[in-house]
Amino acid sequence: MSLVEQFKKKTVFSLEVFPPKSNSGSKKIISTLEALNGVSPDFISVTLGAGGSAQSQETVEVAKLIQNELHVPAVAHIPGLYRGTEDVDRLIEELLDNQINHVLALRGDPVAGLAPNGTFDHAVDLIAYIQDKYPQVEIASACYPEVHSESKSVVEDINALRAKVAAGSQHLISQLFFDNQHFYDFQERLALADIQVPVEAGIMPCTSKKQIERITAISGVPVPTKYRKMLDRYANNPAALKDAGIAYAIDQIIDLVAQGVDGIHLYTMNQPDVAERIWQATKSSFAANQKENLMVY
Repeated sequence: MSLVEQFKKKTVFSLEVFPPKSNSGSKKIISTLEALNGVSPDFISVTLGAGGSAQSQETVEVAKLIQNELHVPAVAHIPGLYRGTEDVDRLIEELLDNQINHVLALRGDPVAGLAPNGTFDHAVDLIAYIQDKYPQVEIASACYPEVHSESKSVVEDINALRAKVAAGSQHLISQLFFDNQHFYDFQERLALADIQVPVEAGIMPCTSKKQIERITAISGVPVPTKYRKMLDRYANNPAALKDAGIAYAIDQIIDLVAQGVDGIHLYTMNQPDVAERIWQATKSSFAANQKENLMVY
């Protein structure tokens, strides 16, 4: 099944999960995935850290469960910075053996004290390698509405993205953002650069102030005043912060869907109850954007 074809039919809704970090987490991820399946996602992506074969296997196992037991298309993350061609081949061939032919090709975040492999220093190198050797694999890649933190300019950032698409990336998933206007400005830059692949907006609901502050520090994503005030107001009231964070994410999603976004990629942080609340509040908006439901004048 081609995920790209889904974008031609409707506004896509997808989820991201991460594999368990311990044996005790294995049972939890099964219940998490079963709960997330009730959200009716168009696909679920599975993260993969910078580590070695053990982490790769965890990602494969979760992707297998999603694809072959829950019958939802799985997308496996492949960060290339610390992997060579043998590692990538081994991972992709195991995915293909399990009928998984969708990957999210990334450079991956640098890790202090760990030397890069040197084979895939940039995402475009990994994309080109996969496209050349495994043309049956559908490749997605990351994009950054507020410009990648390491880019020297907007022009450099767009050129890098254009190179990813030219190398074989067939759809894009954005970094999280908290101000939709940044995404709309980004869409204009894509149009000017003639980058014509589907772009999903990455949305992360706030359920923990520490979590959001850690992620924004790593990613360099700015926190708007409105969002910062919400974090500060409810910092000592977890239930209120969770409710406010979910409401903020719902507001973002409804606005994006109404403006014709190609899709929404929800960073679930393995919290199915949060994903369920967001889906229940927004699913009618997605249903209204089924292509056959849209009137043409």
